[in-house]
Amino acid sequence: MSNKVFELMKEMEHEQVVFCHDPNSNLKAIIAIHNTTLGPALGGTRMWNYNSDDDAVLDALRLSRGMTYKAAISGLNLGGGKAVIIGDPALKGEALWRRYGKFVDSLNGKYITAEDVNTSAADMEFIYQETKHVTGIPEYMGGSGDPSPFTAYGVFVGMKACAHKQWGNDNLSGKKIMVQGVGHVGQYLVGHLIDEGAKVYITDINKDRIKETTDKYNVEFVEPADMLNVDMDIYAPCALGATVNSDSIPKLKCAVIAGAANNQLAEEKVHGRQLIERGIIYAPDFLINAGGLVNVAAEASGSYNREKVTKDVEKIYDRILDIFDLSGKENITTQEAAMRIAQKRIDDIANVKARL
Repeated sequence: MSNKVFELMKEMEHEQVVFCHDPNSNLKAIIAIHNTTLGPALGGTRMWNYNSDDDAVLDALRLSRGMTYKAAISGLNLGGGKAVIIGDPALKGEALWRRYGKFVDSLNGKYITAEDVNTSAADMEFIYQETKHVTGIPEYMGGSGDPSPFTAYGVFVGMKACAHKQWGNDNLSGKKIMVQGVGHVGQYLVGHLIDEGAKVYITDINKDRIKETTDKYNVEFVEPADMLNVDMDIYAPCALGATVNSDSIPKLKCAVIAGAANNQLAEEKVHGRQLIERGIIYAPDFLINAGGLVNVAAEASGSYNREKVTKDVEKIYDRILDIFDLSGKENITTQEAAMRIAQKRIDDIANVKARL
């Protein structure tokens, strides 16, 4: 496994990977730091019952790399990092989080954590008791709370930009939209879409989330196995990654892919090009889902202003249109276009620092 980790780190250009283990609290965590050229690595901690340790390592590496580009393209002075905790989210508790917080603290600010899949602002509160290198803490403690509403709002804004590109206007009223995954972000996104007058379908494997969403909104539930059979205008993946792949792309009945999930393309170069061939426009995930990062970054800066954060999240709209323009001019995928812009900013700042 060790050889594979170093090979992957070299391939994806990571700076550091930290393995954290504490048998007393049942903590098994991996912190991946991809690039700190622009600033300390900021990225959430997710908890998942991975099939293997190798799967967890790969997830941490891919997610942290995405955070580097997310911060760069969003104009933030932050690098990219991410952490995963291996285990059943139902078994998490104070001891685990506090022990994990001590590991985060040992990195002396090189990595700043926040919430992610299966973690919450309440979990960040436990981490905060052991380290100040955490953001997204509850509002009653002076933090900004759950970043999910800002992630969802950014996806909504970005989806409207995609509609403008594909259909000539950004009105989503009457559009048939499949939201795959109705966790915190997915539910907030559904709310925006219903308010806009869209016809919303949802799918999820969690029965409680399904009931909560269908009770609250006028949406239609579709079994996960039947999702690709739905005639939709927009597909919004809001769960785990890699749902846009060689199996799904030929079956997708949509004109736009715009969702909150990370690493939506199973293979970036292969599947980005396949989407172009099918006439499906794709909003790069690390750009459209950056709203939550913008929010927690503002909190971490020490000068949090919710109104300013909202305006900064709305900039996703124009950034996506810029990506579409570059993609068309250069005949490259939208993923490549977004990464090119993000990498240029990183390289420019690296050159500035090298001359100091």
